[in-house]
Formats: sequence, structure tokens, C-alpha cells
Amino acid sequence: MAENNIYTVTQFNKMVKNYLEENNDFRNFFLEGEISNIVYYKTGHLYFQLKDKNSQVKCAAFNYKMKRIPEDLKEGDAVKIFGDIGFYEVRGDFQILVRNVEKLDSIGEMFAKLEKLKKEMKELGYFNLEHKKKLPKYPQNIGVVTAFTGAAVHDIIKTAKKRDSSINIYVYPAKVQGNGAIEEIVAGIKSLNEIEEIDIIIAGRGGGSVEDLWAFNEKEVAMAFFNSQKPIISAVGHEIDFLLSDMVADVRAATPTQAIEIAIPEREKTKYEVESKQKYLRTIYNKYTEYLQNEIDIRKNNYQIKNFAKRIENYNEEIVDLEKKMDKAYEFYFYGLGNKLDLKINKIIGLNPLKTLERGYSVLMANDRVIKDVKEIKIDDKMEIRISNGKVIGIVKEIIQN
Repeated sequence: MAENNIYTVTQFNKMVKNYLEENNDFRNFFLEGEISNIVYYKTGHLYFQLKDKNSQVKCAAFNYKMKRIPEDLKEGDAVKIFGDIGFYEVRGDFQILVRNVEKLDSIGEMFAKLEKLKKEMKELGYFNLEHKKKLPKYPQNIGVVTAFTGAAVHDIIKTAKKRDSSINIYVYPAKVQGNGAIEEIVAGIKSLNEIEEIDIIIAGRGGGSVEDLWAFNEKEVAMAFFNSQKPIISAVGHEIDFLLSDMVADVRAATPTQAIEIAIPEREKTKYEVESKQKYLRTIYNKYTEYLQNEIDIRKNNYQIKNFAKRIENYNEEIVDLEKKMDKAYEFYFYGLGNKLDLKINKIIGLNPLKTLERGYSVLMANDRVIKDVKEIKIDDKMEIRISNGKVIGIVKEIIQN
């Protein structure tokens, strides 16, 4: 390379800027596409990207109000712009310097309705994770709703058989764009739900324009996805935006092929995993069996176990000795209680007044009460004298007081 072909970055970007901005092919041209990532700034500038099926380009409209550019442009609007190429040499970026914007059709209105519908469905909980069903780990029968003549169905079958040749594919041929697409997609999902052996449903199509994919943004289709009793994958061939079917489906795949890769594990990989787990379990089982055998051997040779019968015999003898000791203890205890009881009975008997009378004492009573003091009686009182074997009735004739 010649020395005079070596530039600084600044020099190079300056050359690119001059080339682009002075080239008449890049000035005063029209460009059609769909708006995305649009931002209106308070400074009066407007930035967005213009895209089609495969590409996108940055656009800027400085002082857009002075250029009479619409102030209600929305995400998804199809527009025709008029402008020139601009190159911002500081960052090495090129963009379209927009001088005029013209709306082409009602795609922007469609997106506005879609955003309103998304908001309503979100508030009703249709996108919540709690409604998402888990995919079976090893499905055997896959139901597919897609165009029978499109590339998607061939890719699905090819990928499925490659991953697992034993997989069965049930295809419900349906229009996936244009008139009748909504009804056929809904009917396909409902029909496949009625086939008992189907494990998973995949509904989708290959890529296309916004209009081509729009059936999967319709409420009827979204509700068919949501109401599917079987796990369902939304598989529409697009990368940038989420369709309504993606948001209500149990799983979203970027393409029909990816949906199969998500749904079906590779047979060889699965076989290897199963064999590995079997080997692991067999190893664990053998080690545990060996451990148990060692424990059995240890217990067989254990002194306590080997002499277990002798120990039982010794315990029995100890129990007999304890029973004898208990009998003697009970006998001694109750003998002592008997002696104490006899003493208390004799004491009670000794306190009996009748016993006192037997020793020659008597009890003097008058008017049904015991006389304890001579002052309590008078001459001629009737007296009753009680002795051990009877009583004597008399009249008081004389009172002698000590």
C-alpha cells in the first residue's frame, strides 16, 4: 500500500461525507418503508428508523415542525419519505436527512388498535406466567397448524425427523395470511386439541411483511392460543417484534424450525442422558448394596449380637432376683403398717369412756347432761349414775362441797 493512501480516521470520514453528500444519487430521493423506534424530542428534532423485511436505516428530521412533518407518526406506520443522505463524521454514522414524510396506508392505525388490544389483554391477565403450560419433556406426537404448501411445514418435518425419527407429525393445513386465515388458524388449533394423543401444538408460518403476519395479531387467533388445552408454541418467522400470539402462547419460537428444536430433544442426546442416569443409578445401587452387606457382616460378628441369647438369660435371672427383693420389701412395708395400725387402734380403745367405767369409775348425769361441778345440782334433783354394766337412778339428799 502506498504511503499516500494512509489516512487518519478523521480524514477518512471526511472523504466519505464529501462523497455521499456530493453524490447526486444520494440527494433528493424518495424511500418507502415502515417506521420503528420513533422519538420526538423537545428540541424539535425527530428520529426514527425506516425498515422493510430485511433491512433498516436511521432517519433524522431536524426542526420537523418547520418542514410540516406529521406530529402523530407511530410505530409501524408505512410511509414515503423525501430527503438526502447525511453522514455524521464524528461517529462515522450515516442517516437519511428527512425533508418530508407522507403516510402511505392504515398500517399505523392497525398498530394503534393492536396496542390497545395488548393493553386490554394484559390487564385481564392473558399474558401472565401462571397461565403458561409446561412443555412435555419427551413428546411423541406433534400437531402443526401452518400452510401445507409453504416452506415452514417442510422445515418442521425435516427437523423433527432429524432430531427423533420416531416422532409423529399431525399437520392441519391452514391459510396463514389473507382472507380466511384467522378462521382456519383458529379451527386448526381447536381440531388438534381434540386429538387425544397429540402432546404439543405448533402454530405459525415463515417470515413475511407486517401485513402477511397480521393474522397472528388478531384477537380471535390469540384467544385460540390462550384457550388451547394442550401446550402450544407460537412459531412465526420474525425476529424484531412480538406478535399477539407470541404473548399468549405457552412458548414463543422465532421460527417454526426453532419451535421443533424447543419441543423435541435430540434422540441421541436423550439416549445418552438416559444411559448416563442408568449408569449412575446402577453405581449408587451397587455401592449401597455393598454398604448394607458390610453392615450385616459387622453385626453378625458383633459380640453383643452373638451373645444375645446369653444376655437375655442373665436379664431374666436379674428380673427374678428383683421380684424376690420386691416381695420382701412389700412384706416388710405392710408388716410395719400393721403394727402402727394396731397401736393406733389400742390407743383409740384406751380413750373409750366405757373402758374407764370398767375400772370402777362412774358418770353422774342430770337433765341429760354430765355433771362436772357440785354447783350444777340441787337437793331433790333427780340423778342418773352410769357405771360399766348399767345405771342407778336416785334423788339428791345432801351436797358436800370440798
